[in-house]
Amino acid sequence: MRRPATDEERPAGYRDLFVLVEYRAVFAASVLSWLGDYLCKAAVALLVFDRTGSVLASAAAFAVGYLPWLTAGPLLAAVAERYPSRSVMIFCDLVRAALIGLIAIPGVPVAVLLVLLFASGLFAPPFEAARSSQLPHILAGDLYPLGLAFNNAIFHLAQVFGYAAGGMIAGYNPHAALLLNAGTFVGSAFLLRRYVKLRPATLGATHRLGLWRETGQGYAVVLGDPVMRAIALITFATVTFVIVPEGLAAAWASEIDGGGAAQGLIMAANPLGVAIGGLMLTRLLRSRTRTRLIRPLAVLAPLTLVPALLDPPLAGVLLLVTASGVVMSLLLPAAQALFKSVLPTEYRARAFGVMNSGIQIAQGTAILATGALSERFSTSTVIGAWCGVGVVLMLFVTFRPLAPTEPSAPSPDPAERTR
Repeated sequence: MRRPATDEERPAGYRDLFVLVEYRAVFAASVLSWLGDYLCKAAVALLVFDRTGSVLASAAAFAVGYLPWLTAGPLLAAVAERYPSRSVMIFCDLVRAALIGLIAIPGVPVAVLLVLLFASGLFAPPFEAARSSQLPHILAGDLYPLGLAFNNAIFHLAQVFGYAAGGMIAGYNPHAALLLNAGTFVGSAFLLRRYVKLRPATLGATHRLGLWRETGQGYAVVLGDPVMRAIALITFATVTFVIVPEGLAAAWASEIDGGGAAQGLIMAANPLGVAIGGLMLTRLLRSRTRTRLIRPLAVLAPLTLVPALLDPPLAGVLLLVTASGVVMSLLLPAAQALFKSVLPTEYRARAFGVMNSGIQIAQGTAILATGALSERFSTSTVIGAWCGVGVVLMLFVTFRPLAPTEPSAPSPDPAERTR
C-alpha cells in the first residue's frame, strides 16, 4: 500500500497557502495597495502633463513615488518595528487614502500635488517593512518561499494591469482614478483589521535606542552576517541588471523600428516572465532545491540578457527579457527565504527595509547609468555589455557557498551592557 507523501516529499501548493485566512487577507490587501499605487502613478503623470504640457514635469511626478525609498526608507522601516505590524499597515493605508483623496480634489496646484504625493510615498516603506515582518508569522516552513514567489508574480501582474487600468481610467477622468486609488487603501485597511491577528511589536520600548541607531543596526545585521550580506549583494545585483530592458524599452523599441507597441511588449515581458516562473515553476521545487539553485540562478539572471549584443529582432528581445523574468522569479524568493532563515526576529522590519531601499536605489542607478551610456552606444550593445559585466560580478559574489550560519546581531549598546 502506498503511503501518503510527507511534507518533505511533497512541495507545498497554492491550496496550502489559501486555506490560511490571514494569508488571504494580507495577500488581498497587498494586491489592493499595489493596484492603487499604479493607478495613482498613471493618473498623476497624466494629470500633471495635462496641466503643464511638460514631459519633464510628468516624469518628475512619476518619479516622486520612489524618492521616499531613496531618502528615508530604512529609517521609516525602523519605525515599523516599534509598533504591531498590523497597526502599522492599517495606519499607513488610512493616511495614504486621505492624502490621495486630497490629490483627487480638482484644481489642486501642481506643486501641492507633488508634495502630497511625496508625503503619501513616505508611508510605503513602513507598510512594506511591516508586511515583510508579518509574513513569517503567517507562513511556516516551505509555505514562506512559495508565498513570496506567488506574491512576487501577482505583484508584477498588478503592475501590468494597474498601469493599463490607470491609463484608461485616467484618460477618461484622472480624478476618478485617484479616488479609486484612495478606495483601494481603505479596502486594504478593512481586510487587515478584520482578518489579521494583532501581534506585539518586535522591538519593545525597553530595547529602543533611537531611530538613527536602530536604523544603523538594521544595516549592521544585514552586512554583518556573511549569508545575509551575500544575499543582499545577489538581490541588488540581480535587479541592477534585469531591470535595464524595462528602463530602456523606448530606446530599444526605436532601434528595432517597433514603435510604441514594441515598447509596451518589452516593458511587459519581464513581469510576464516573473508571473510565469512564480505561478508555474516555483511550487514544483522543494525548499532545499531552491536554496541550491541560488548560485547558478544568480549567474543566469544577467546571462540571459548577454545575447542582446547580437542585436536580435523584436521576437528575440521578448524571449530574452521574458527569460530573465523567469530566472528572477525563481531566484529572489529562494534568496529571501534563506535571508529570513538567518535573520533575527527582532530585526526583521529594519532588515527588510534595508533590502527594499537597496533594491530601489539599485534600479534607479542602473537605469540612469545605462541611459547615459545609450547616448553614445546602441541600446542593445549597452544592455548586452552591462549584463556581461553582471555575469562576472555574480561569479565573484557567489564564489563562496551560501551556508546558513547562526543568526547574528549587532553588538549591544554600551549602556545596555551595564544594565
